[in-house]
Amino acid sequence: MTPAWEAAGWERLARRVGRCRLPVWDCAAGLVVGDDAALMIESGSSLAEGAALRTQAQRILGGGRRVTHLALTHPHFDHVLGAAAFAGVEVYGAVGIDTVFAKGREELREDAVRHGLDADAAAEATDLLVHPHHLVCGEWTLDLGGLQVLLANIGPGHSGHDLAVLVPGTDGDREIVFCGDLVEESGEPQAGPDAVPSRWPAALDRLLELGGENALYVPGHGATVNAAFVHTQRATLATRFGVS
Repeated sequence: MTPAWEAAGWERLARRVGRCRLPVWDCAAGLVVGDDAALMIESGSSLAEGAALRTQAQRILGGGRRVTHLALTHPHFDHVLGAAAFAGVEVYGAVGIDTVFAKGREELREDAVRHGLDADAAAEATDLLVHPHHLVCGEWTLDLGGLQVLLANIGPGHSGHDLAVLVPGTDGDREIVFCGDLVEESGEPQAGPDAVPSRWPAALDRLLELGGENALYVPGHGATVNAAFVHTQRATLATRFGVS
């Protein structure tokens, strides 16, 4: 059965892949549908947003199916604070994200409130913050049934712990790379206190190696882009930070 992407308010990128742009911070969430399992990429900025993503995914999947895996591309509030809404899923993140969650819970809450999240919602989400069950060092292949997805630890760059997700091209579809905030389209890439500017251009080189010149790249914020956009943003960042 063809997933009902449009009915759930999602943009369909390929037969098995879609994404949506969440309100307020324009964070992009993704869904990859296998025969036996389903991967959500990002969890939203709050438990309410995570619950909405879960409900939308169930509508897309149909037949009583649900999300079974969750990938968090980096440890910023608008990407991770909804994770507790995905009860029972296997959660993945880059090595080191667990340390951020263990030691930086209060900083995560403060950052969410500073950016406009309701204080009670931020406190609830950080109290229930889900630590990844699986930490990716190098690459990790997820078999979703009829489709193998690659999780790649390619940071640091935008944060100290950046994870990308590669969905291979099947049935004539292009390869799709979920970039997290290593790539941003709706604004200039943001370099906060945990960014590693000297390594960011190299992380984008790795993204391009993963996807290739014909892939579709899904930024953490904004519209989907092509390889040429990633090349241009890489050059801009290299100039901005004075690295090659």
